[in-house]
Amino acid sequence: MLSGGQAAGGHNVIVGIYDYIKRVHKNSQLFGFLNGPKGIFIGDYVEISETQIGYFRNRGGFDMICSGRDKIEEPEQFERSLKYCESLKLDGLVVIGGDDSNTNAALLAEYFLAKGSQIKVVGCPKTIDGDLKNEYVEVSFGFDTACKTYAECIGSIMADTLSSKKYYHFIRLMGRSASHIALECALLTRPTYAFIGEEVEAKQQTLQQLVAQLVDIIIQRAAKGKNYGVVLIPEGLVEFIPQMNKLISEINKLDAGVTSSDSEQLRAIILDKLSESSRHLFDFLPNDIANQLLLDRDPHGNVQVAKI
Repeated sequence: MLSGGQAAGGHNVIVGIYDYIKRVHKNSQLFGFLNGPKGIFIGDYVEISETQIGYFRNRGGFDMICSGRDKIEEPEQFERSLKYCESLKLDGLVVIGGDDSNTNAALLAEYFLAKGSQIKVVGCPKTIDGDLKNEYVEVSFGFDTACKTYAECIGSIMADTLSSKKYYHFIRLMGRSASHIALECALLTRPTYAFIGEEVEAKQQTLQQLVAQLVDIIIQRAAKGKNYGVVLIPEGLVEFIPQMNKLISEINKLDAGVTSSDSEQLRAIILDKLSESSRHLFDFLPNDIANQLLLDRDPHGNVQVAKI
């Protein structure tokens, strides 16, 4: 099963599984649940043939069986997932996905075990964010391709910037709550400056300090006649700033008891209830950014950093 966003290499995981089980026993069968986790609990699957394997070998995309972002959460969904897996007499279920998908796979494994099932659930780390790195996984597939693609785009922008010598470009890179992509792209392209969230957290830097740091760089370059540059910013930078984390935590607690369809009224109500330090920070933020902190959280209760 493929789950979550697409990443180059997904097809080759399926190809590798197919090659292995056929080598162990030529009559082994490989089934693919269609369109992500939903395919498991509605019983939507296909048997993967040698013809398909030949066609999709070394091809990008997830279109062999397609992916999805549904989650197996409800008791009925767990029950039906087990039912369909057992009806196929599966020895194992491989979930190819990122952090959320592997968390869901772990819950599914616990459910299968609790019900006495012999089906093994295996999680295969797939994420361009690179945030599943550990002693067993040096880098998840998709990360290298993403970095090379981003680096090519950044390199082109840097060439244009050097040609015009009159613009600053601020490039925000994906990565959710990790700066691995930003760091790798910085090492590949050597931009004017790159913010690294983990470094900001380690140094306990404030938003004001980050702004001042960037302003100093621009002033120093201007003194040398360089009024141009490229700055890389990781997607989840705000979550690494301690004071921002404190502000977000306070807003999360207040948000549950505050309702208003008027963003200005909601802002005023929350501003009045924040601690003094968080109030100053919230007031310091541009209205657009401050209002985006009031948006609905994602399914895991996190700030939607991609919208900030």
